[in-house]
Amino acid sequence: MKNFSTFRHIFCILLIVSMLMSMTGCKQKASDPDVTPTAEPTAEPTPDAGSDTGTGTGDSTSHGLLTPDTDSYPVDASGEVLINDVNLSNYTALSSSDNSRVFYHIFVGSFSDSDGNGIGDLRGIINRMDYLNDGDPASGKSLGVEGIWLSPIFMSPSYHKYDTTDYYKIDPDFGTMEDLKELADLCEARGVKLILDLVINHTGRYNDWFVNFRNAHTTGDTASPYYDFYTWNDKGSEGGRSFTRIQGSEHFYECNFSTDMPELNFDNDFVYDTILDVARYYLEEIGIDGFRFDAAKYIYYGDNVRSGEFWVKYMNDLRAIDPDIFTVAEVWDSDMTVMNYEPALDCFNFSMSQAEGMIASAAKKGDVNAYTSYIEYYLDTIHEKRPTASLVSFVANHDMDRAAGYLTYASGYAKMAASLLLLNPGSSFIYYGEEIAMKGSRGSSNTDANRRLAMLWGDGDTVRDPQGTTFEKDKQTNGTVAEQIGKSDSLLNHYKKLILVRKANPEIASGEYHALAIKDTKAGGFVSVKDGKAVAVFHNTSGSTVEIDLSALSFKSGDPITNYFDVSKAQLTAAVYSEMSIRHALATLEGTKLTLPAQSSAVLR
Repeated sequence: MKNFSTFRHIFCILLIVSMLMSMTGCKQKASDPDVTPTAEPTAEPTPDAGSDTGTGTGDSTSHGLLTPDTDSYPVDASGEVLINDVNLSNYTALSSSDNSRVFYHIFVGSFSDSDGNGIGDLRGIINRMDYLNDGDPASGKSLGVEGIWLSPIFMSPSYHKYDTTDYYKIDPDFGTMEDLKELADLCEARGVKLILDLVINHTGRYNDWFVNFRNAHTTGDTASPYYDFYTWNDKGSEGGRSFTRIQGSEHFYECNFSTDMPELNFDNDFVYDTILDVARYYLEEIGIDGFRFDAAKYIYYGDNVRSGEFWVKYMNDLRAIDPDIFTVAEVWDSDMTVMNYEPALDCFNFSMSQAEGMIASAAKKGDVNAYTSYIEYYLDTIHEKRPTASLVSFVANHDMDRAAGYLTYASGYAKMAASLLLLNPGSSFIYYGEEIAMKGSRGSSNTDANRRLAMLWGDGDTVRDPQGTTFEKDKQTNGTVAEQIGKSDSLLNHYKKLILVRKANPEIASGEYHALAIKDTKAGGFVSVKDGKAVAVFHNTSGSTVEIDLSALSFKSGDPITNYFDVSKAQLTAAVYSEMSIRHALATLEGTKLTLPAQSSAVLR
């Protein structure tokens, strides 16, 4: 302990000397050591007297190093941290037409169990609504998400429910249609959009539609309306497409994902109208706000042009039902392929996800300039396809290894990735448990169940891991919700603060995005403009302090930052810190000189 104290004093002296020797412009200081901390990480700062955020303004304002136990957020009677250092004076509740939101992706059977049978259900989500969004941003308690995506909840024999048996029945494992309606009403009351995972490329083979299709083929009833309900041929697999024999027939049905998932025939108007009616029912009768469309590029297998054209027609019909509908498509492919679908609807950006994606690469001390330049390029490209198109970013989902396996908690990478994700334009999706660094990977057992583990509440919730899980529980080393909710410096409270910062600065989500070109550093940022107001967001993902002279900055185009952002009036309104060390410096703004400590983000207005 004595040796550590000596090191700490030496480190402080070196850092102060380095700050005194800094020059104007953008300058990166001596590298901090990349070590895993051996002590408890520091709490995030609370406001100084007379300051909204405790981060300083355009006046000469400087902060020293935090001491380990000085600063922390207040805690309520239940032991929950209250985020109280975000100025919400610019916050306005999102309208129903505003689809730039933070979504929370729930794998329903693994989230929260209300009846003690070990399976997560809709009632469990209702019971956890205060955790997700308590309806009051000023409370500083809930995550504050603005949308919820439910994995498939329709009748199905599997645990994952991607093989629908009946689109008009909620699987009894998850509850009832009344439960769904209650959840939809609760979401509406709190300004949260509720979207369902709608699987329309295929159904389950126990669906009555497929039973009728099979019977029509085995009896030769070509007059049946179900004879051509699914795609079929009389020769089997061809052109990379998989077909399986229809029992009792010489014909074969298409099943590219599984023999349990026959593919619908959208050249048949009856099929199209039937599937449109399903969506109409949930929009009009239940109050659902939209859908995530599974396997969107497989409507016509291997033909992205025809599949894209299908979605243009389908989306036109859906928007006629609900002009404010939120939709997002799964097109797990290159950006070039995704552009076939952007004329119709927004698509998840897979280039930003997973271990080698843009977010993780930038978070792990990568080049933020490359990250913001990519976002600007992507936005420009999709806007050429559809002016109202939006970026939909995420780090991981139910088909991927969980992010905590490669964005580790102790390194600060998990926090840094959250900052990059949530301070993004468009919609950002959080996979349940990501906010507490839950782990889970397919591993050698090759099962996706390991990616869909039971939420770690830590309060006696009876939800269990899904069938087929082999992930060892002792690998979950980052704690539960109950363990993180009362710690000011926890990942959970980092997420809560980021979402509040995003709410407080609506330009971030829905403004016009301009990437900055910051020279001689990997720190990067952007300016976003909405309704004549501008914010500037900066990220330093490196292990070193960076100084940026705002007056010297320009955009990728070469135009000066002052075209959109008045640096002479800039105020540092929010800062978030990802560094997991015994102490860390605070971001400061002195005149036009912004100082960003290692692994930090700042918002200027």
